[in-house]
Amino acid sequence: MAPASNKPVVFEFLERGFGQGDLSVFERLVAEDYIQHNPFIQTGRKGLLAFREVLQTFEDNEFRPIRVIEDDPIVLLHCEWRTGAQRRAVFEMLRVHNGQLVEHWDAMQDQPASTPHGRTMLDGPAEVIDHDKTERNKALVRDFVNAVLIEGRHLRLAEFFDGDRYIQHSPNLADGVAALRAHLSAGQNGGTAHYNAIHRLVGEGNFVLAQCAGVSGGTPCAFYDLYRLENGKLAEHWDIVQPIPATFAHNNGMF
Repeated sequence: MAPASNKPVVFEFLERGFGQGDLSVFERLVAEDYIQHNPFIQTGRKGLLAFREVLQTFEDNEFRPIRVIEDDPIVLLHCEWRTGAQRRAVFEMLRVHNGQLVEHWDAMQDQPASTPHGRTMLDGPAEVIDHDKTERNKALVRDFVNAVLIEGRHLRLAEFFDGDRYIQHSPNLADGVAALRAHLSAGQNGGTAHYNAIHRLVGEGNFVLAQCAGVSGGTPCAFYDLYRLENGKLAEHWDIVQPIPATFAHNNGMF
C-alpha cells in the first residue's frame, strides 16, 4: 500500500496558516521544535510565527506554487513569490513527520527582466508523470551531478542528454548542451561556479531536485537544480543559486 501523501498538510499550512492567518494551523501542523534552515528566520515554531508577522508588512504579498514534488517525507514546492513589483523564484522544501511540519529548507533568487533563452525561471511543464521511473531518474541525476558538476568529468556529458537538446530556465545560460559545456569549461578554468557536494536528492516521477553546496564567484552558495527527465535523459533545467551568509539566525546551517 502506498503511503498517504503529505501534500495536503503542506497545502493546508500555506493556505490557511500563511494565506488566511489562522494561527491554530501553526499550533496543529508545525512542530514546536521545527528545524529552520532559512538563514534569516529563527528556528522553531515561534520563529516561523515571527516571520509571518514580518510578511504582513509586505506590499501585495503573493506566494504561488507552480510545481509540487513529493519524495516521502519531503514535499518540494517550486514557486513564485511576489511582493509589490518584485518577482522571486523560490524552492521550498518541507519535511513532514506524523502529520506535522518538522524541518524546512529553501532558496530564492530575484527573476531578471530577460534571459538568453526567452523563458522565465519558472515557466514550462509542471505535470508529474512516470512515477515508476522515480528511482531510476534520481540515480541518473546523482550520477550526473557527481561525475560532471562535482568531479568535472565533462567528457561524460553526452551520456546524460539526447544530442544537444536541453531546455534551459537558468537565467544566465542559453539552451543546449553546447552552452552548458562552455559554461562548465569556463568554471573549470577559473570561472565562477564550483559544486562541492550533494546534500539531498528529492524526486517524483520525471522531476528530480539536487540540493548541493558549492562556490559561485568566490562566495559559498546553496545550489538548487531541478531537472525534468524524458526517456532516461536530462531534458529541462531550472535552478536557484543563493549565497550562504556569514551569520545565521540559528545554528542549523542551510543544509
